[in-house]
Amino acid sequence: MHTHQMEEWTHAHVFGQDQQRAGERRTLLVVALTAVMMVVEIATGLISGSMALLADGLHMASHTVALGISVFAYVISRRLASDRRFAFGVGKINSLAGFASAILLLGFALTMAIESTDRLINPVAITFDQAIVVAAVGLVVNGISAWVLMSTPHEHGHSHGHHHDEEHDHNLRGAYLHVLADALTSILAIVALLAGKYMGASWLDPVMGIVGAALVTRWSYGLIREAGKVLLDNQADKHQLDDLRAAIEGDTSDRVTDLHVWCIGHGIFAAEIAVVSDDPKSPGHYKSLVPASLNIVHAIVEIHRFTDH
Repeated sequence: MHTHQMEEWTHAHVFGQDQQRAGERRTLLVVALTAVMMVVEIATGLISGSMALLADGLHMASHTVALGISVFAYVISRRLASDRRFAFGVGKINSLAGFASAILLLGFALTMAIESTDRLINPVAITFDQAIVVAAVGLVVNGISAWVLMSTPHEHGHSHGHHHDEEHDHNLRGAYLHVLADALTSILAIVALLAGKYMGASWLDPVMGIVGAALVTRWSYGLIREAGKVLLDNQADKHQLDDLRAAIEGDTSDRVTDLHVWCIGHGIFAAEIAVVSDDPKSPGHYKSLVPASLNIVHAIVEIHRFTDH
């Protein structure tokens, strides 16, 4: 068989992973914003002797590293998109980065809980005025960062497909959760600092730290769970399986005897379908029945003729 004839029956496994994603540019901008704020908070904390500010600055530093991991994942995915060593493309690099980012966030939450508990037992003096100003600036920066990460870019329009893509972008979600965690700690810090300054309730500072740690832990667990499902080739949800089964079987005698659908990237899936039929059709026929809405970019169809014993 000639080479050009073979090309008709083969296809690449890039699945658009070689294209720069909007999430990459947005995350890079947020890394720059977070890094600048980190330097300001750490410097002000050292100059004013405020442990609260220094701790928040180090917290921002951990997120700068985590967001850097997100950017690295986007870049490496694009560069390795055509690498045939990856059986189903490089989509899972995104989920791996989100998973790693969530683990880092969990570590930060644990550290924050331990430090807050220690400060509850052994209170430290807080320079309220400087701390409140910088915490407020930090909150504004986090608000801008969250808006940058979640705003829908105009060049991609407002299609359902784009929304679906971002919904499954665990890397972008990981970056977003880090920014939310920063915003949360800034809000809690401002509330606690205001209460400490005007009501003498200095104990609120470490208590808010513990509350923040609990919320961050909950967010991280959610991301670890979602990214983990992709990394472990978890079966798609029942609705997707039912829709695919119904589309393949239709009103015919064809029956789907084995069905596997799993996520291989940003909202894209692979499927393995085994069909038993009295009158088997070609694999191409069954692939043409797969609903486009399921975003199945790679399907393997196994066909068997039904025989009476």
